[in-house]
Amino acid sequence: MTIKYQDKGFATRAVRAGHQRTNEQEHAEPIFPTSSYVFDSAEQAAARFSGDESGNIYSRFTNPTVRNFEQRLASLEGAESAVATSSGMSAILSTFMGLLSAGDHIVSSRSIFGTTRILFDKYLTKFGVETDYVALTDLDGWQKAIKPNTKALFLETPSNPLNEVADLTALSVLAKAHDCLLIVDNCFCTPALQQPLALGADIVVHSATKYLDGQGRCVGGAVVGDSQLVGEEVYGFLRTAGPSMSPFNAWTFLKGLETLELRMKAHSVAALKLALWLEQQPHINKVFYAGLENHPQHELAKQQQSAFGGIVAFEIQGGQQAAWKLINATQWLSITANLGDTKTTITHPATTTHSRLSAEERVESDITDGLLRISVGLENVEDIQADLQRGLDLL
Repeated sequence: MTIKYQDKGFATRAVRAGHQRTNEQEHAEPIFPTSSYVFDSAEQAAARFSGDESGNIYSRFTNPTVRNFEQRLASLEGAESAVATSSGMSAILSTFMGLLSAGDHIVSSRSIFGTTRILFDKYLTKFGVETDYVALTDLDGWQKAIKPNTKALFLETPSNPLNEVADLTALSVLAKAHDCLLIVDNCFCTPALQQPLALGADIVVHSATKYLDGQGRCVGGAVVGDSQLVGEEVYGFLRTAGPSMSPFNAWTFLKGLETLELRMKAHSVAALKLALWLEQQPHINKVFYAGLENHPQHELAKQQQSAFGGIVAFEIQGGQQAAWKLINATQWLSITANLGDTKTTITHPATTTHSRLSAEERVESDITDGLLRISVGLENVEDIQADLQRGLDLL
């Protein structure tokens, strides 16, 4: 019996959606580590390849475990379709390669992951796609940057690492008025805290490596949206070019989705507590967290998100030297550029995640030499504070 879960709650869909039991009647979702599939006849093989019959063909683009993850994530985002990819960056690449043509134009927020900007500026330009950048929260700037050939508006909200929040409803109105796609990276919030499609976005992209997994185990990505743009166009690029998610990684992400809502709520509670504590510490110029009442988009974040997420950034006095001194003084926080883990991580964006940007581009994006980013894990917050205090005491 096939059970539909569309009318069930978020937590139920996170645990159950997409799994169709095999004849083995397994309780947990199975992993299908196979490259190919056997057909009943030559006629069936031909029908599968022509598209006249649905079913598995080759694991580059059809795999039951990957499909389970895709269907579950689509359900959580309130979407018709999802395409799983080998990484978050391949999700972004697949989206634009599948939907844009030479001569098209992108308007993007400046406040995006450094590697995404490199993708736009160094590689998409080779295919005749140009990008202009605007401040994430400047709606008038978005309006002025749109050209007759603009096909997509792209952004992360909240932004990495400064936690700026875009008005998705307003940007959706703007995009529709100019016949553009609104494409949102939902990595920081996940569908547990924010659902951009419900706010007017056309496509959502994910680095599943982050919170969807939640334990730093695998690399993967996803594109989520409707059955035509994502289910046909983006899927068509993946089928041909092959930036595919492995079945094992898909199974790992399925297990991550089961606890996603619980983890995101816990990350948010801990991050707010840490942000409030950091505000009281000397030698810190500013704390960047949308959960703080003094954050310029605090009220907007309250409207768009059910909580504020697990990423906290703060700027300390003394620039890079002080930032590195603080990092190096910690004893057990993980010094890594990854985020979204149960383990708290700390990094210096200017020399890691955004190091490939020019000095001018970092200034434009407000990535200062004294900026630190913490992905708040699930340890006791008091222990996180005590480890940071070792570095703060040296400043």
